[in-house]
Amino acid sequence: MKKNSKKKKYYLTICKNKNSYFNYFIKEKYECGLSLKGWEIKSIRSRRTNIHNSYIFIREGNAYIVGVSIRPLYNTSLSSESYKDKRNIQLLLHKKEINYLLGKISREGYSLIALSLILKKSWCKIIIGLAKGKKNIDKRICEKNKEWIITKNRIFKNSFKN
Repeated sequence: MKKNSKKKKYYLTICKNKNSYFNYFIKEKYECGLSLKGWEIKSIRSRRTNIHNSYIFIREGNAYIVGVSIRPLYNTSLSSESYKDKRNIQLLLHKKEINYLLGKISREGYSLIALSLILKKSWCKIIIGLAKGKKNIDKRICEKNKEWIITKNRIFKNSFKN
């Protein structure tokens, strides 16, 4: 007999940037690694991080993320030279991916934003999105559609009870 095995979630979401889905149209998503120090990964595992005001830029063939706030743990001893709350963290992407993203940013006006920070097995990864900004009318239309879906579900729920 076969056992019914459900697919297990093989990653743990540390933090999300929920505002990004409201402010941007997300065209593509990429999962990439981070070049971190030891105290940073310990702080990330204890969920002392924030990616809400972060963005990604590409310089000299490397991708960097700026604005990720990683607060150190209380029990780590750090000198003032090694501790920086917000520093440029290098993203680990292939050259082809970096060149493709650079072309999209420079020619077509896209932006690179951080969507979520995850722990996958024992590795810390970040999901970035190739995004285009929304205008106010687009935001209102999306909000109207969400409200309609909620109302529709309420109507159907009440109609099936009777």
